[in-house]
Amino acid sequence: MRFMYIVTSPQPPGPPTPALMEAMGKLAEREIKAGRMIDTGGLLPVAMGARVRITDGKLNVIDGPFVETKEMIGGYAIFELRNKEEAVAAAVEFMQLHKEHMPGWEGTCEVRPFAAMGVDGACQVDVSAALDA
Repeated sequence: MRFMYIVTSPQPPGPPTPALMEAMGKLAEREIKAGRMIDTGGLLPVAMGARVRITDGKLNVIDGPFVETKEMIGGYAIFELRNKEEAVAAAVEFMQLHKEHMPGWEGTCEVRPFAAMGVDGACQVDVSAALDA
């Protein structure tokens, strides 16, 4: 199963400590070599982004920063794992690195399975069909 980890924090964004970067690099290298980690990355500040929103039937584009933001998405990772239990265990290991190398930091690693054909509640789009149109 494919899972996405979404890391959020209510704290103002700041760079990870060098120790955390080194620890995350070692973890990522191990997981990539094992074939479990497919992709990972940090996100630039919301001031550099935009939101495309539909409200009351109208489509709007809003440039960042977003004053109503309560939590910042700082990064993500995509894994191919056996099941939810394995995904949660890997997320616990990842968040333990934050606890050890960034004392005082608070945040969340949300673990979400990717939608797939035949899974109840899944929203699946055939990208190849959309591209052919």
